[in-house]
Amino acid sequence: MNILSSLREILALGGPVVAILIVMSVLTVAVSLYKLWQFAACGVGRHKVLSQALQAWDAGDRAEARTRLAQSRSYLAPLVEAAMDAPDTPDLDARLDAEAGLALAGLERGFRLLDTVAQLAPLLGLFGTVLGMINAFQSLQSAGSSVDPSLLAGGIWVALVTTAVGLAVAMPTSMVLSWFESRTARERVFADKALRTVLVPNHSNQPATGATEFLNAEHV
Repeated sequence: MNILSSLREILALGGPVVAILIVMSVLTVAVSLYKLWQFAACGVGRHKVLSQALQAWDAGDRAEARTRLAQSRSYLAPLVEAAMDAPDTPDLDARLDAEAGLALAGLERGFRLLDTVAQLAPLLGLFGTVLGMINAFQSLQSAGSSVDPSLLAGGIWVALVTTAVGLAVAMPTSMVLSWFESRTARERVFADKALRTVLVPNHSNQPATGATEFLNAEHV
C-alpha cells in the first residue's frame, strides 16, 4: 500500500510525463527478465562441453569431438554439427556465418527497445521539467506584486521530479543493456572461433595454445 501511495503521489506531481516513464520502466523490467530467461535457456556463456568437442576436433579426434558435441546443450551445438557435416564448398564460410548471425540476432532481440528507453527517458524527464518550470513561472506571474518565494520554490522542485524519474529509469536500463551487449559480443567471438576451428582444424596432437585458452576462458 505504501508503494502504491508513493506512486500516486509521484504521478500527481509529475503528471503524464511521469506516467509515461513508469510505463517505460515496466517494459524495461519485462524485457530484461525475458532476456535473462532466454540467455539461461540458450546456455549463453556455458560452452564447456562444446569447447571440449572443438578441442578434440582441432586435435584430429573426430569421434571424441562428435561424442562431446552430442552431450552439449549449447545453442551453438547444431551449428557446429552442421559445420562438421557440411561438404567443403566455396560458399560454406558465408553460409555458416549467416546461420551464426541469425542465431545471435535472436539473442539481440529487444536490445533496440532497451536502447530507446535509455536514450529517451532522460529527455522525457527534461521535457517534464521544462513544462513544470513554465507552469511555475506562470503562477509567479499571476501572483503579481505579492510574490511568495515558496510558490516558486515549490513549483521548481515539483518540476524537477520528472528529471529525477527519467534518470532513475535511464541509468539502470543503460547498465543492463551494456551487460547484455557485452555477453552477446563474447558469444559472437566464440561462435566465429568455433566455426573457424571446425573449418580449419589444427590437425596436431595438441590443440593450439591460443585456441585452447580462448575456448576455456569464461565458458564454464
